[in-house]
Amino acid sequence: MEKIITQEFITLLTQSQEAYRGQKIERPPALSVVNALLQAEKAAKQQRLTYPFESMLGKWRLCFTTGTKKVKHRRGIKLGNGFYLPKFAPAHICFSATQNADKGEITNSIQFGSLQLKLTGPAKYLGKKNLLAFEFTQMQISLFRRTIYNGEIRGGKTSSEDFDNRPLSLLPFFAFFLVTPDLIAARGRGGGLALWIRD
Repeated sequence: MEKIITQEFITLLTQSQEAYRGQKIERPPALSVVNALLQAEKAAKQQRLTYPFESMLGKWRLCFTTGTKKVKHRRGIKLGNGFYLPKFAPAHICFSATQNADKGEITNSIQFGSLQLKLTGPAKYLGKKNLLAFEFTQMQISLFRRTIYNGEIRGGKTSSEDFDNRPLSLLPFFAFFLVTPDLIAARGRGGGLALWIRD
């Protein structure tokens, strides 16, 4: 059951997305955003929050990400410092559902001027874990809004058909820990954090 959370991190992340949209408010420093994301993730685990897949459907713009860096002489990874995505290179993620409520399609795109790269593939949502597993099987490249390449990647159609049978351990995923009408936040399989805003 979803619980209402009103912690300070919601205020800071909301301020981040409003500043990113161009409202005349100060943009929170990157370190503050990273800490707010970590607090949101911790609260979601403590409160055992769950979010339905339908609350994530639609198009979202990547606003902030941390990335990761390898730790020398230790196993594992460490969060990067975090940064706001430059507005001149918009990156979007889009989720759509099929007739099965927990299955759908994911599209990830980034644009550099007149050049756009778009990756698409199947997705499945494990609601109890707020985990969205996916696999990109199609790539499209457009220049000046005209498609110059559209083809299959990573096995294409065959990979899409086998997607449901593939174990989670072999798939990339996002573990969502915050979902509101205006923003979503998740940790990727590689360990990095990301914040998207409703497009």
